[in-house]
Amino acid sequence: MRPGPFLHANRRAAILLMILLLLASGVAAMMWWPLGPRSAKVIEYPMPVSTDIPTAVAVAPDGSVWFSIDFSDAVGVVRGGKVERFVKGSRSTEPIGIAVDTSGKVWVTDAATVSIVTVSAAGEVQSVKLGTPIARLGRMAAAPDGAVWFAESTSYSITRLSNGQLTRHAIDSVRGGPYGVAVAADGTVWATLQSGNSLLRIAPDGKTTEHQIPTPGVSPTDIAVDAAGVVWFLEFPTDRIGRFQDGKFEELALAEKKLGLTGLATGPGGAVWFGMLRKGSIGRLRNGKVVEFKLPRASARPYSVAVDPKGNVWYADITGYVGMLPAAEAAR
Repeated sequence: MRPGPFLHANRRAAILLMILLLLASGVAAMMWWPLGPRSAKVIEYPMPVSTDIPTAVAVAPDGSVWFSIDFSDAVGVVRGGKVERFVKGSRSTEPIGIAVDTSGKVWVTDAATVSIVTVSAAGEVQSVKLGTPIARLGRMAAAPDGAVWFAESTSYSITRLSNGQLTRHAIDSVRGGPYGVAVAADGTVWATLQSGNSLLRIAPDGKTTEHQIPTPGVSPTDIAVDAAGVVWFLEFPTDRIGRFQDGKFEELALAEKKLGLTGLATGPGGAVWFGMLRKGSIGRLRNGKVVEFKLPRASARPYSVAVDPKGNVWYADITGYVGMLPAAEAAR
């Protein structure tokens, strides 16, 4: 039975009241309604070593796709339609940060050796020691000037690495809990502070500004900046996607719960891409609408995503695959 006019009117009134209450609290929130899941026509590359766990993924200037591997002593790359592995000399523990700089060098967080490891396109391995007794490291991002930035929880900082030198931007409060990092086209760095429930902005001149998220307890994780400078971030425990622009926060609540949102990347046409770890899908937010692309295996667990210059969407699947959603399919 379809609801009558009375139910429609009451539903509209309830939604209007909810929006007004949220606006009064300083947060604009919207509920997105999915257009329905689509079976994604993806290309997948299985790991040549059965125990390899692809974790983070990044695209190089030459189009090759690099990925970190948990519980392994190697770094992987997909190029020419094949998967290659380069041994880096130490077994990784939660290598969730990876980036490729403007010269094509690959950088990976390596908590086990308390260092940042770099791998050349030819597979030559070097490392930069962090100088701390232990390391707990988050995500990593490359900057236009060739530097890489990463979240360093053990030093309560967002750290810049350039020419072998570390520059730490300390967080004022130890409750910060840095996790996600993104760099805008103008060199501005953005990071998420999980326990601080806020976003951190580091201007090109090094000045830091913290922006408190109005909704308490959202524990922001991954973060990305689109071509227009809009900042996007994930709220893992609340199944929401956050948006920050011109000093204003907006939160988009997903209709389903316990999706395990993780990994975030922006792409052509204003699209924002993310993984749905617990649904075996990747999602696209565009023009206020979300489309779910269902991966071909029910066991798929996409943990990280990246978009290459052609618009292909890549993901690291911790069940043992690196996959790619072709640009034509991604744009539908």
